[in-house]
Formats: sequence, C-alpha cells, structure tokens
Amino acid sequence: MSLTEKQKMLAGDFYDPGDPELTADAWRAKQWMDRYNAAQAVPVEARHALLSELFAGVGRGAVIRPPFFCDYGSNITLGDGVFMNFNCVVLDVATVTIGDQTQIGPAVQIMTADHPRDPEQRRQGLEFGRPIIIGRNVWIGAGAILLPGVTIGDDALIGAGAVVTRDVPAGATALGNPARVRT
Repeated sequence: MSLTEKQKMLAGDFYDPGDPELTADAWRAKQWMDRYNAAQAVPVEARHALLSELFAGVGRGAVIRPPFFCDYGSNITLGDGVFMNFNCVVLDVATVTIGDQTQIGPAVQIMTADHPRDPEQRRQGLEFGRPIIIGRNVWIGAGAILLPGVTIGDDALIGAGAVVTRDVPAGATALGNPARVRT
C-alpha cells in the first residue's frame, strides 16, 4: 500500500503540495483564517472556540491575537496558556507543538516547510517538512524565525529577531542570526 501525499508530508518525506487532498485542506484553512482574522473584536473565548475548530489541540486559556496565518492548522497543538501576539505565521506541513505557558511575540515565524537542495527535485515542485517542538514556559521575542526541525527546550528564551537553525537546550538563551546560545 502506498502512502497518500498527506501521509508523506506528515512523515517528513517528499510530497506534492498540489495534491487534491492537501489543496482542499489548505483551502479550508484559508477560509478559517478569513473568519479568525476578522474576529479581532470578539471575546477571547469565542476566538478560542475558533482555534479549536481547526487545530489538532488547543489548551485551556490559549490565545492567538489576529491576524494569524498558517498552512493547514490541523498540525498545530497549543498547550495551556499559550499566547501568540499579532501577525504570527506557522507553516505547519509537519507538526508544531507549543508547550504550556509559552509566550510568542509579534511577527514570529514558525516554519516546518522545507524544499529539496537538489535543483531537479525543486523543479518538480516537491517539498518536505520537519516538526518543530517548543517546550513549556518558553519566551520567543518579536520577529524571531524558527526553521524546520528545531526543538526549543523548556524555559528557554529566544531573542527578538533571532533565526533559530538548531535546537536550543532547556533554560538557554539564544540570540542573533543564526541564533547562538549565550553563555
């Protein structure tokens, strides 16, 4: 039995993003974003209910301030008390897990999507993704970028504008481009 394009995508294998099932899922997320991003003035509880319609999991008290953008939404899990500020982007072709009490500043980009290094594979339009895991009680400063496959340990701090290309250990502070753990 061969895998569907969606199964390949979630497994981190090369997949075709133009697959009809993936296209339909992305369309559903776009329609949801239209509703969610128009809901700035609605109570937090109503926005929480909207998050629960699309995301894989939404913890108690999780808040995302619109506007917010994602690929599918169904691959995102938020822990209890997660806060994401305005204008965040999550490219969730692989799973994104954000731990309890994590705070994410405005314009942060969390990107699981990646592209082949081989030019022929890129010409074929193939993509792949690697999961991102963000631990508990992490603080990510404004404009930070998390690249595919990184894990941020519990209680870590990511400085504003940092470009995280590697794992960050629990309790560490990472700053700069590329982000380096401060000693």
